[in-house]
Amino acid sequence: MNILILNGPNLNLLGTREKTIYGAESFDHYFEELKLLFPSFALDYFQSNIEGEIINCLHEARFKYDGIVMNAAAYTHTSVAIRDAIAAINLPVIEVHISNVHKREAFRHVSLISASCIGVIAGFGLDSYRLGIEALIKIKTDE
Repeated sequence: MNILILNGPNLNLLGTREKTIYGAESFDHYFEELKLLFPSFALDYFQSNIEGEIINCLHEARFKYDGIVMNAAAYTHTSVAIRDAIAAINLPVIEVHISNVHKREAFRHVSLISASCIGVIAGFGLDSYRLGIEALIKIKTDE
């Protein structure tokens, strides 16, 4: 099974950005841990701060991947275009968030992309990605 982890804006700064919210580990380091945890699966990673690049990546994913674990970051709350791209590609997408967005500012309580995703995992730190991968594997295995 081929799985894409897709991260949105500012997540390239993990490990140095607001450590009390996002932790001290870089995503690149954590991604290496994920590959060790899931050696039977092909994991790829893409991050962009640019909305159009994320949409292009979603469009291309339908030809290469069986599912996506996605942290759209701030675009979660603002991007109808990313929501529409998720709906259009006919791939299971699990929405993940490092922090519990419902314990934060009110504007973070609304996700424009959730309705196009098969599930949401939030508030477990970087472990949210592992949980997202496990959920995606279960969904694909049950098909």
